[in-house]
Amino acid sequence: MRYIRPIEADDLDALLQMARTAGAGFTSLPPDRDTLRAKVERSLASFAEDVREPGHQRYMFVLAESQSEEIGGCCAVEAACGLDEPFYNYHVGLTVHASRTLDVYTRVPTLYLSNDLTGTSVLCSLYLAPTFRESGIGHLLSKSRFLFIAGQRPRFADKIIAEMRGVSDETGRSPFWEGLGRHFFSIEYERAEHIVGQGNKACIAELMPTHPIYTTLLPPEAQQVMGRVHEQTAPALKLLEQEGFRYQRYIDIFDGGPTVEAPTAQVRSIRRSRLLRVRIGEPAGRGLPHLVSNQSLGGFRCVLAPLTPQQDSVSLTPELATTLGLAEGDNARVVAL
Repeated sequence: MRYIRPIEADDLDALLQMARTAGAGFTSLPPDRDTLRAKVERSLASFAEDVREPGHQRYMFVLAESQSEEIGGCCAVEAACGLDEPFYNYHVGLTVHASRTLDVYTRVPTLYLSNDLTGTSVLCSLYLAPTFRESGIGHLLSKSRFLFIAGQRPRFADKIIAEMRGVSDETGRSPFWEGLGRHFFSIEYERAEHIVGQGNKACIAELMPTHPIYTTLLPPEAQQVMGRVHEQTAPALKLLEQEGFRYQRYIDIFDGGPTVEAPTAQVRSIRRSRLLRVRIGEPAGRGLPHLVSNQSLGGFRCVLAPLTPQQDSVSLTPELATTLGLAEGDNARVVAL
C-alpha cells in the first residue's frame, strides 16, 4: 500500500535521487545534498513547533510503499512566503496607448515586478518518480496536502498559491530567460536556477528591472511561453484546477511559468472533507476512490482507498487502519476524489 507521511532524516538519499532525476526548472528541489538536508531539517522543526499562526514553517512529505518503505515521490507546503525576504513574481498587466488624432488604439501587455503574493501559503516540491506513476497516485501525492491543511488550519494562510514550472527544452534552455533574464545577468539559466534552488531568489530578483516591461519588446518565443507550463507539469496543473486553483496573471520571473491561486477555505478537498468515526472491518462493496487521513501532526498519514462513507462513520480494513495509525472510534478525515 502506498501512503503519504512527513519526511524523515533517513529519507535524504532518496530525496537527493529524486532531485537528480527531476530535470531543469524544478528550483524547489535542487540536486544538492546540503541544501536538501537543510530542507529536511526545516521540515522536522516545523512539525515539532507549537504554531498559532503561519510563519516560516515548511512541511515536507514523501510517498512511501508500506511494505518496502521505498520512497517514490515528495511534496511540500510553505506556511507563508516572503516573511524574511521579498517574494517576487511578475504581474502581467495591460497598458493602453490611444490617440484620436492619429486614430491609434493599442493594448500592450506589460510585466510589473510584484510582491503581491507575500504571506500566502505555497504548494511546492511536487515530484512523482516514473515507477510510481500509476492510476490515482498523482492525486494522492498532490491532494494529500489539502487534508493536512484542513486538519491543521491555523498553521496556514487564507490563500494558497502554487508556482508551476515553466517551459524549457530537453537541454534545460528557457525561452523566457533567454528573452528577458539573460539581458541582466551574464550567467546561464541553469546557474540562475541553481542560485534560486539554494534559497537566494531575492538576490537575483532585485537585479531585475523595476520599471514595467513591454512584452512586445521580447522575442516571440519568450512571449509565447508566458503563463504556460512545462509539458511534464501539465498533469499537476490539471489537478490543482480541479481543486479550484486559477491563474490570475502572475508568472515566475525566471521561466515565465504561471502562478495559480485559491482561497484556502474554497479549495475543494478542504471544503468537502469530513471527519468521520472509524469502524474497523471490511467495507460493504468496493466503494469509490477517496482520500483518507488521520488527524495527527507529526504522525500524519494519508492513503487513497475505495470507501463507502456513511453519514457519520467510515469502515476501514484492518490493513488500512494500521497504515493510518487509526483505531476503532478514532476520527478520520475523508474526501471523495
